[in-house]
Amino acid sequence: MAASTVIKNFRDATVLFADGTTPTPLSVTLSLESGDFSLTGLNQGNTEATTYLDRGELGSVRLTSRSFPSFSVSCHMADLSDATDKLIFDAINKTGAFSAALSTITGSDVYGLKITVTIEGTNFGDVADHTIVMNGCHCTIDFSEGDPNSFSISGIVYGTIVTT
Repeated sequence: MAASTVIKNFRDATVLFADGTTPTPLSVTLSLESGDFSLTGLNQGNTEATTYLDRGELGSVRLTSRSFPSFSVSCHMADLSDATDKLIFDAINKTGAFSAALSTITGSDVYGLKITVTIEGTNFGDVADHTIVMNGCHCTIDFSEGDPNSFSISGIVYGTIVTT
């Protein structure tokens, strides 16, 4: 089948944050959002390219250290923390309903989440919906008061990134 010709936009995606609990992870789908998810720093193999100069001229380019893509997304603030309702603030801070959450980063004391971005495709004639699954994401969350109050979430992907 030919590649889709329908351009996707901010109305077509959902962003799910999940912990490492198996078989049923604790999860929350981001809501009240602007649709501004951004993933940066992707490249083949997520590896840095290093240049080696030969008397000031390019001698060689080699793959060296692993690189770690980063992401950001924002949403409006409706609630902060709750012991039973699953909220984004709690998912990132391992508090409230996520206080017993398990990290998706193994062999580390760093708490991480799995983030899945699902972009609608089947409604537009695509063979399937499209996904970006990022494992081992260490997240931070910023709060801003305003009209409306908002959260800004950012992080680094230390695990795998799988796209479909």
